[in-house]
Amino acid sequence: MHLDTICGLLSQIAPLKLAESWDNVGLLVGDRQSEISNIMTCLTVTPAVVAEAIEQEVDLLVTHHPLPFQPLKRITSDTNTGKMLLDLIRNGIAIYSAHTAYDSALNGINQQWCQKLGIENSKPLVEISESLGSQTASGDGKPASHDHSLGSGRYGRLKEPETLIEVGKRATTAIGAPPARIVGNSHTVIKKVGFACGSGGSFLASAARCGCDALITGEATFHVCLEAESKGIGLILLGHYYSERFAMESMAEMLSEEFPDLRIWASEQETDPILGG
Repeated sequence: MHLDTICGLLSQIAPLKLAESWDNVGLLVGDRQSEISNIMTCLTVTPAVVAEAIEQEVDLLVTHHPLPFQPLKRITSDTNTGKMLLDLIRNGIAIYSAHTAYDSALNGINQQWCQKLGIENSKPLVEISESLGSQTASGDGKPASHDHSLGSGRYGRLKEPETLIEVGKRATTAIGAPPARIVGNSHTVIKKVGFACGSGGSFLASAARCGCDALITGEATFHVCLEAESKGIGLILLGHYYSERFAMESMAEMLSEEFPDLRIWASEQETDPILGG
């Protein structure tokens, strides 16, 4: 199977036009004409993931967090990023990242969260202009063509009202995560909930505009927590790793369905770097 064919499917699962403008997505390392037999997915490229990829003779590493992310002036073994890139390139391992495109995709991470908690008729917290391929807030003065199912984050109504702590427990149980950190009164009744995987504190204002009673995310700064408290919006903080890692297992399953003759799996060595996670 040519790498280019697999990149084509990945771009269908997570259309790259959905990525944030600051992101680095798509095929980041590799020859599109190379033959692929083994694919491994992961949340983040780390030394442990690189070692596993080399040991398992991986041909393509599909990572959520891009490597490289920022532009590089040099690639040397003097830095951790440079050393990992050199090791992967030396062993003929390609790198693909969908990152924020996968966050926002129709069947992406935030939509998968909606499915896990039984949210129906979910909508984006921030819509994306289909014609421009970028986020467009309401009231910008310029008409734009929208597909109202496309955008960053998700929100919707729970089937039945639940307390904040009950929603948090359901979320952690769904992904096998440790107890979440909660901001707000744990007994507050939640009817409408928003989702912003990863570092999603910046979506608090959007969640408020959409009338959400709570926002589920990976992590948020102290000041965002204070702002949520002042707005009366509950926060459920799952940890960055747990808010997204499960979706790279889903990614491996989706790829396996399309390419049953290839060996595809989610990294078995990747772990949450935060102790107690």
